[in-house]
Amino acid sequence: MDDDLWEPVEPLPPPWPERAPGAKPVSDRLCLQGILYVLFNDAAWQLLPLELRFGSGQICWRRLDPHVRGRLSRRREKEGDPQPVRRRSTGARRAVNTA
Repeated sequence: MDDDLWEPVEPLPPPWPERAPGAKPVSDRLCLQGILYVLFNDAAWQLLPLELRFGSGQICWRRLDPHVRGRLSRRREKEGDPQPVRRRSTGARRAVNTA
């Protein structure tokens, strides 16, 4: 992501706590690139390539605020993306004999 694209986004993420436990976090800029990679490529979070150095898919997913995810899903509903269909489970019943 070049500097012109990052500049308006940089002040939006909340600051990282000074005394946060664990390893040093992935930068917000790289994490955003990971989030955009997953969304643009319609990939699973678990399949985010570590070679790209965006952090793991789990890290990027956790940084994606639930409120933002809610807005994205509402936007998709307005654009007409199909909703997942709830299917009836057949696991507890025996199969019909077709012979």
